[in-house]
Amino acid sequence: MIDTVIFDLDGTLLNTLEDLHASVNHSMNAHGFKERTLDEVRHFVGNGVDNLIARCIPSGKENPKYEEALATFKKHYIVHCNDKTGPYPGISDMLSKLKREGYKMAVVSNKFMDATKELVALYFGDLVEVAIGASDTLRKKPAPDTVEEALRQLASDKDRSVYVGDSEVDVATAKNSGMECIAVAWGFREKKEQVEAGARIFAESPEEVPDIVRNMKDPAFLD
Repeated sequence: MIDTVIFDLDGTLLNTLEDLHASVNHSMNAHGFKERTLDEVRHFVGNGVDNLIARCIPSGKENPKYEEALATFKKHYIVHCNDKTGPYPGISDMLSKLKREGYKMAVVSNKFMDATKELVALYFGDLVEVAIGASDTLRKKPAPDTVEEALRQLASDKDRSVYVGDSEVDVATAKNSGMECIAVAWGFREKKEQVEAGARIFAESPEEVPDIVRNMKDPAFLD
């Protein structure tokens, strides 16, 4: 029986795309690189801001301006991470329902730690018990480290937990952590990409998530 739900943040609980896009192009302009489109940024996110910036500039991390561009992005984003960001419709109601039904919840993100904690506290502080972002001490998703740390803090077991996310990184993270993944339809990736990544449980709207989680205690759910 599932008693713990772990969520991705960007593209799952929060629509952060416009603020990420603005900070990317602030950095691109500051260092003489071409601006990136919203759709490009949509497909570049998911593996942490270091890889986001690497994908935006020629030669990636080998570019001599990479570290400066990353630092500029971080400095801008920590100030502007909430200019246009907000929960997707239905997210707060979904989390409230899960909380009322007794589920423990955490957010595990590849967004850097300060921004993750700030945004989770702002929007979901009374609902989500644990928020973990990227740090120097734990490997980022799709490695299982941050999920395992969330389970440790929640005193939960992977066999009674499920991961909810929108991207191929989330599908791989769930697999590497030994749990199922619920792939959501409203985020940064299309269902085709999720299926290609190996997803097999799908939520078309936030309202569906509590019912899916509840039914996962049935061994026949995935038959």
